[in-house]
Amino acid sequence: MARVTSIEFQKKNKDRVNLYVDGTYLMSMYAEMVYKYNISVNSEIDQEKLTQIIKADDYEKAKNKALNYISRVEKSEKKVKEKLQDEFDHEIIDMVMDFLKEYSFVDDDRFAGRIANNSLRFKRLGKNRIKQDLYMKGIDRDMIERTISNIDGDEELENAVYLAEKRLAKIKSDDKRVVRTKLYQHLSYKGFGYDTINSAIRRVLDE
Repeated sequence: MARVTSIEFQKKNKDRVNLYVDGTYLMSMYAEMVYKYNISVNSEIDQEKLTQIIKADDYEKAKNKALNYISRVEKSEKKVKEKLQDEFDHEIIDMVMDFLKEYSFVDDDRFAGRIANNSLRFKRLGKNRIKQDLYMKGIDRDMIERTISNIDGDEELENAVYLAEKRLAKIKSDDKRVVRTKLYQHLSYKGFGYDTINSAIRRVLDE
């Protein structure tokens, strides 16, 4: 059984310590592990206890990395997992995700609803564009479909009309076919479907 010979706080990170066993550097870990596992100079440490410490320390590192990642901008569960997967194993990642979801730091349903609402109310995008944005942010397909199904069709149409009117004011052509083509292309890019686009164009052109 190995014996702890020194515990030294790191100079650049006072939250972590370096652990020396039998006169040799063994590992670094969060200082709280010293108290949690009752580690002291001259205490003995076996492989089982060392494994527990490493796992607990990895969990804290992964949790802190995840919290820092989502501190400024909300992320989906998939994106958080991707951020952690190159450094931590699946068991640690699953533990971190359980923690994040338990305390609502990560909530894909809430996140998807917020994206959809902002895209609809402020960006005035159509359902297709919102679906694409949700997918790019890591929301799974079933949740995307549920979120999209909650979008009011009349509100989406009003957005299409609003964007079509703005675009129409910038089109320098009297050729109705050219005007329709430009409006269609613009609304399609903004994520509206065929029927919504045609309804919006008919309204702005008084057809």
